[in-house]
Amino acid sequence: MYMDMDRMRIGIKRWLVAFIVVAVAGLASRGVAQPQVPCYFVFGDSLVDNGNNNDIQSLARANYLPYGIDFPGGPTGRFSNGKTTVDVISELLGFDDYIPAYASARGQDILRGVNYASAAAGIRQETGQQLGARIDFAGQVNNYKNTVAQVVQILGDEASAADHLSKCIYSIGVGSNDYLNNYFMPLTYPTSRQFSPEQYADVLIQEYTEQLRNLYNYGARKFVLIGVGQIGCSPNALAQNSPDGKTCVDRINSANQLFNNKLRGLVDTFNSNSPDAHFIYIDAYGMFQDLIDNPSAFGFRVTNVGCCGVGRNNGQITCLPLQTPCEDRNEHLFWDAFHPTEAANVVVGRRSYRAQKPSDAYPYDISRLAQL
Repeated sequence: MYMDMDRMRIGIKRWLVAFIVVAVAGLASRGVAQPQVPCYFVFGDSLVDNGNNNDIQSLARANYLPYGIDFPGGPTGRFSNGKTTVDVISELLGFDDYIPAYASARGQDILRGVNYASAAAGIRQETGQQLGARIDFAGQVNNYKNTVAQVVQILGDEASAADHLSKCIYSIGVGSNDYLNNYFMPLTYPTSRQFSPEQYADVLIQEYTEQLRNLYNYGARKFVLIGVGQIGCSPNALAQNSPDGKTCVDRINSANQLFNNKLRGLVDTFNSNSPDAHFIYIDAYGMFQDLIDNPSAFGFRVTNVGCCGVGRNNGQITCLPLQTPCEDRNEHLFWDAFHPTEAANVVVGRRSYRAQKPSDAYPYDISRLAQL
């Protein structure tokens, strides 16, 4: 009798210990959930810059209010009232904090990725030079090479670094400024006289391809190529070129689409010739078309004017320091004359991560890329 009771007590104790171990393990796993990829690297311009221009001699800076008015950290250098598309994507990928800017990334932080984007930067070296210092696409790739050397040092050898980097996602969103702050500024840049829109797109793609090869040679294997949005529908373009201030500028958008079509083709080329890598294309142009064509379906009411900053013809492109912005910014597609609001960035970021239409991503979306 007493022996049976002892055995029962021992059994109960063992069951309790096992239960507690399982319960604690479950809580721990939920508390420290791992992101879907170990790291996320970002290359681009002001649409995704999160502070790399803050301390350089540039007019293209956003580290002051009202920029960041709705961002938890206040003004950080993001050209929006809140989050950018890559902030949204990083959340969806499971990162518990935003990817740090190259200018401030230190130590172990670089193992989860770095944001190299720079406002006013383009594919071409001269793009955006009228705004002062900026880090062009080639310069951003060179900064990434410096990061790779640090990753090798932290992980101990090149093989470990290569394995780590091969699992990361590399997001590239450049090209907008090559039109906005180059080709369609004929008084400042000669490119529109040197190249037809078709030729110019070819030149950009050629230089873009060179940098993709550099990234591949330094460990990148999962690429997200983001198309140029509808620059011809930005408040700045409407203020300069639209007779009614609402009709998008076809000649600008047509040039953008030439570039996008070639960029989408580049995905096929690289996927065919790089069997150990994966390339996808994100149709930001088409997503913005949806927002402009049917704004109310996404909660937007104003699509042709920013919350602050209107356009060159009005003398104001970006938000002025401490300017009071509109109160209904969730109903505005654009924050200033060029850049979307957080509300718009959330829509584009979510559809980039998980496509809502077949055309959103090709051949598949970021959520699928993360699993490969």
